[in-house]
Amino acid sequence: MLTRTVTEKIPKFYGSVTVGERGQVAIPAEARREMGIEPASKLLAFGGPDRRILLFIKLEEATEILADVTAALSQIQRVVQSDRPKEGRRTTTRSRRTAP
Repeated sequence: MLTRTVTEKIPKFYGSVTVGERGQVAIPAEARREMGIEPASKLLAFGGPDRRILLFIKLEEATEILADVTAALSQIQRVVQSDRPKEGRRTTTRSRRTAP
């Protein structure tokens, strides 16, 4: 069903938070439970385009994503290198022009 797939891609809204005098925010309990964020969990903070979005990601998730991206880049590199012409081999043929 199309509606379900679109709905699944929309980020879940957990509520609002207020930034305290020391710059701290409390993560809503439902978000902590669903995301598995416990006391002493390490989160990375990223700013989005135009400094309009603040994004937090668990350190372990970021590490896993980076490992997946690194593996994909290695695979792409192997494919690109295997497609390169070997040293000393001509890959194009030039047509000889004859004078009219």
